[in-house]
Amino acid sequence: MTNNSPETGMSVDFKAKQLEFAGYIRDPERNPPPADVQPQRIAMYRELFFNNIDSFLSANFPVLQAILDDRQWLELGQDFFARHACQSPHFSKIPEEFLAYLQNERDGSNDFPFMLELAHYEWVEMALSIAKETVSDHHHNPAKLQNQRIQLSPLAWPLAYQYPVHKISPDFLPESPPEQATFLIVYRNPDDEVNFMEITPITYRLLEIIQEHEQVSVIDCLKQVAEESRHPNPDIITAGGLQILKELAEKTIITLAG
Repeated sequence: MTNNSPETGMSVDFKAKQLEFAGYIRDPERNPPPADVQPQRIAMYRELFFNNIDSFLSANFPVLQAILDDRQWLELGQDFFARHACQSPHFSKIPEEFLAYLQNERDGSNDFPFMLELAHYEWVEMALSIAKETVSDHHHNPAKLQNQRIQLSPLAWPLAYQYPVHKISPDFLPESPPEQATFLIVYRNPDDEVNFMEITPITYRLLEIIQEHEQVSVIDCLKQVAEESRHPNPDIITAGGLQILKELAEKTIITLAG
């Protein structure tokens, strides 16, 4: 699209000019500055845009920022800003776009091996805090849970990671994953507080079974996990599983179906 300026008599391709302007703002090392824009002005625009991105990354990935020095954090943000074409205009989607960048575009050969998992864990907390779903705070009698059909709260996310992401800090930076995977449940309670719990593999499997079915009876759920365990005394698994489900119901991680 062009515009004939009566003042200058020049034809300006606004789309090309916009791409030129945006290209330099995103990645000034690989794109020349627009010839007709003062360097001080375009530098101001670039600083404004990048600082907005950086503030959202800092707010949503505080642990990731804490384990990097200032130079590493700046370079990470600048690389994301230069490489990734965001698919959403909403600022609330920037953390999700950052995950897509880490997974698909980041040359992470020199990064911590757990960087993507840590970023995902930090993103989950933000995503749950702004999720529009709600969960009832109506408590049902746990003693009667055995005869009920249950479902996973939409505000409860079972997670499995190679690394213990919830323990990572500047003082704990594992170089290789431990033998045992880390299982977590991150959930938002009726008071809109986001919490997490480290859970056992059997608890994670119970939640997987519930998640795989829209609604499942407690008896069927416990029967399936007992059969999968191949324990010589399946009644032990069933009894233990029922107690786990009662505790999860008290935290509204699981709710009654219907």
